[in-house]
Amino acid sequence: MANKDAAFGFRPTRHLSGGLIRAEEMNIAANYNTAIYNGQVVEAVAAGGIEAAAAGDTQMAGVFGGVSYTDPTTSKPTWSNYYPASTNASDLKATVYTDPDIIFEAQHDETGTAAMNFANLDFTGTSGSTINGQSSSEIDTSTANASSSAGGDFKQIGISTDPDNSDTGSANANAYVVFSTGEHIHKLITAV
Repeated sequence: MANKDAAFGFRPTRHLSGGLIRAEEMNIAANYNTAIYNGQVVEAVAAGGIEAAAAGDTQMAGVFGGVSYTDPTTSKPTWSNYYPASTNASDLKATVYTDPDIIFEAQHDETGTAAMNFANLDFTGTSGSTINGQSSSEIDTSTANASSSAGGDFKQIGISTDPDNSDTGSANANAYVVFSTGEHIHKLITAV
């Protein structure tokens, strides 16, 4: 049975050393003009806080997990699964999975297999659903490179054991990944 083509972003599943999965609170600048969805990769910005990341960025902060703020229209405290673009609030606090040793599950956009384990891969897609707030980011299978010095946002460490991921040799297989060395702010040699 073929895998379902339903990208869901990067979902934290476990910790590389068996530790707890924890999130940090980070700022989003008021009126930032790009939506950020749950499961989307975010980057650190020099002014502080986060923004949506693009594939190949080298200052990844982690994976977005939601946002809280005071709604500028109703003045009510609000939590959202995604950040609505251009929200004019001064107290935007994002939940971000910043630990570089968190293992994430994500879907390949093409045929990703166990043969790609320990390959470096970028992600693709920065959109998502405004209904449920879920990202549609996924692993960019075509960027797989076995060389550890070849860059790539993530390193694949295995194929998902999810029962719905039964056809591991077909398109849209789910895989387990961690941030690559040199791509995440906690693994950078130089400053952001």
